[in-house]
Amino acid sequence: MDFLSSGFNVVLIILGFGLLIFIHELGHFIAAKWAGIRTEAFAIGMGPVLLAWRKGIGLRVGSTAREYERRVREFLTSDDAHRGASVEAATSSSEVREAQGGVPQAEMYRIGDKLGLGETEYSLRILPIGGFVKMLGQEDANPNYVSNDPRSYTQCPVGKRMIVVSAGVIMNLLLAVILFIIAFLIGVRFEAPVIGDVSPGLPAGRAIAVNAHDLGLSSVGLQPADRVTQINDEPARTFADIEIASAMSKPGSVLRLTVERDGVASPLIFDIRPEKDPTTGLLAIGVTRGKSTRLWDRDEDSFITQTLAKSGLSGTGIELGMLMTRAAGADVQTYEQFQDRVERSDGQAIATEWRRGAESRLTAEKVVTVNVPVKPSFDVLRYPAGEGHELQNFELGLFGLTPLAEISEAPLGKNAAVLRKGDVVLKLDSIVGPRMADFRKEIGRRKGQDVQLTVLRDGEPLNVTATVDRKGKLNVLLGYVWHLPIIAQPMREVAIPDGAADDHTRAAPTAIADSSLEGGSRIVEVGNSPIGDWADLRRELRAATQQAKDEKTGASVSIRYSASLDGSGPQTAGLQLTANDVASLHDLTWQTDLSSAIFQPLQTTLTADGSPIKAIAMGFAETKKLVLMTYLTIDRLIRRSVGVDQLRGPVGIVHLGSKIVDRGFTYLIFFLAMISVNLAVINFLPMPIVDGGLFLFLIYEKFKGKPPPLAFQNAATVAGLCLIITMFVVVTWNDVVRLFG
Repeated sequence: MDFLSSGFNVVLIILGFGLLIFIHELGHFIAAKWAGIRTEAFAIGMGPVLLAWRKGIGLRVGSTAREYERRVREFLTSDDAHRGASVEAATSSSEVREAQGGVPQAEMYRIGDKLGLGETEYSLRILPIGGFVKMLGQEDANPNYVSNDPRSYTQCPVGKRMIVVSAGVIMNLLLAVILFIIAFLIGVRFEAPVIGDVSPGLPAGRAIAVNAHDLGLSSVGLQPADRVTQINDEPARTFADIEIASAMSKPGSVLRLTVERDGVASPLIFDIRPEKDPTTGLLAIGVTRGKSTRLWDRDEDSFITQTLAKSGLSGTGIELGMLMTRAAGADVQTYEQFQDRVERSDGQAIATEWRRGAESRLTAEKVVTVNVPVKPSFDVLRYPAGEGHELQNFELGLFGLTPLAEISEAPLGKNAAVLRKGDVVLKLDSIVGPRMADFRKEIGRRKGQDVQLTVLRDGEPLNVTATVDRKGKLNVLLGYVWHLPIIAQPMREVAIPDGAADDHTRAAPTAIADSSLEGGSRIVEVGNSPIGDWADLRRELRAATQQAKDEKTGASVSIRYSASLDGSGPQTAGLQLTANDVASLHDLTWQTDLSSAIFQPLQTTLTADGSPIKAIAMGFAETKKLVLMTYLTIDRLIRRSVGVDQLRGPVGIVHLGSKIVDRGFTYLIFFLAMISVNLAVINFLPMPIVDGGLFLFLIYEKFKGKPPPLAFQNAATVAGLCLIITMFVVVTWNDVVRLFG
């Protein structure tokens, strides 16, 4: 059923894409007819003709050209005297192109008109990736093709030709406006401009509100459930507005975000400078969409199933698409509300209620009640500037103590036979207890080389040799080892805010900066309490500092540890905690393994509220915004803050569109409107071959009184063709890599 649905979606998008091209070419065609230019062909698609229709001939499989010529020849053969006069008249003109058999083209057209045969062949071509209108005396790819026929393109006044050339773009923009109006009259659902997860290592996680001091706030960064209302004083209506504003910002520039936060009386103002996100290659601030409490109804790569299993919820009756309605005895509508209940759980499992409605006669209403286990959360330890790794410039831990890294998923490629899921990385070459960022950094330095690893497997150390690929990757997923109280290389310094109203930081020593703890050490006791994992470590540190927390003072805590895995030779290290350290420790909350990624985003509806006038205004405004955004994308390509790998070609558009169809009819209309705008803008770029380049030639002809030299037109045409073919190959390759990568 999914396959059939997906196939139908692809067909629907191809038809929609064909509609946009049809409208574009229809604009050229109508304008050419209005200008009196003879139109020889009107085609949708490229390549060989599938079906064709011509007045006087009708519908044919394949082209009607042969039938047209056959009828003209039969007429000429039946009237030799008339033929001779016609040929003499035609050959005395400057018409140089001739049809087969020596019959001049002008004569073919004259006889065809006399026989009632249509001048235009309407055809559907085999490749649904374009279309064209062929006018007498004009071929985009062949500037040498001219005609002195009074109805040819080249004999038409320049002003009318400008209208003909620009008519396709105008039609696409008008179509976009109409589609936007329809969509807004119905209402289009988008992801709401609400913040979900915030990456501690990216700008949004480091930012300090400009007015934080005035509002008495000390928290750093955007927070989950924050609602962005404005970006650079412009309304933020959807989460895509945040992403686009970040990606399209000028490198080095600052975005001003106006944010509403529950419990804060006035809006917060953040000045955030987007940075290049290594995972996407785009400028970003490091936030994800705010999430609802409804599970996705599709489980790509079994991620939801695995997450439920990791959370201990397998076999409880929770199904894809179910809605969590209650948590800890209270109604919940957002993931952040659920997370709030978790953070206040004091370590107790959360009672949750999940529902599935009776969407049809085939499905009955279902209610499932389950307890969701919780686990302790840990502190975010940010690396000082210049340290860490581009994908990870922070660690999780306590007071500079961080866990070891493990292989969290089965490796791919060459290392599948070497490494296993659950392998704990004890040593990488000479580095004992590498932190996760160290691991990534060192692997990245060894492109195409072998690395020696010591891993803990089934409780025993094991030496293995892994191969780093040419991109500097082992093709493994990493996770923290919370079940073993073994530490990675301690962080002697971390980055903390320097008090400025931005994301400036300074390096500060941690509580273990002067201790004797080293990577690979196993924590044995805190005080006199044994430690079996990191949850024990956090609990006992909190117990040991409870009095200091109550008195708002610092504390000294004794830790016993072993420098070897077998626990021999315990040593003692002292932690000197400040009052802020103690307060931060007791501010740590709780979390679950129910990742926000398994829940659907929060939605908002953009609608004209049934007002046609408002819909028209919104339609024009959206079209204007997308036109500017498309030109801005080109600018960012030139500035290299947006990579060519981010562009999509026909394959990518169809693949993306086939997923969008599932979001509803109105979003499909909105998507086609966006593509229509992009088609208009790209076609009117000042580049040979496309309409914009032809328009430039006409401007030259208007002022000079003659067209550009044919040699220049030919060179420009070849250059334009090479550029378009290159771009087509590149974006299609990107599309295929996305599709199968």
